[in-house]
Amino acid sequence: MRVWIDQDLCTGDGLCEEICPDVFTLLDDGLAYVKEGTAVKDSPGGSEGVAAVPAGLEDAVVEASEECPGECIFIERD
Repeated sequence: MRVWIDQDLCTGDGLCEEICPDVFTLLDDGLAYVKEGTAVKDSPGGSEGVAAVPAGLEDAVVEASEECPGECIFIERD
């Protein structure tokens, strides 16, 4: 499973980071980004900033996507 965020839709609520901090983070710009380990996919962001979801975190990523008020989290299944 892979995940990415459309920052144009992000409301900056931070629910994703609250639900799954191992995959999502909010940066100083107030928007959420995905991360792979310690590498934040913030350049260029959007669909080019795709991160692999670590094993065992798939359910949390799906929950974050479902709870996101901006509907900006996109999941790609392998």
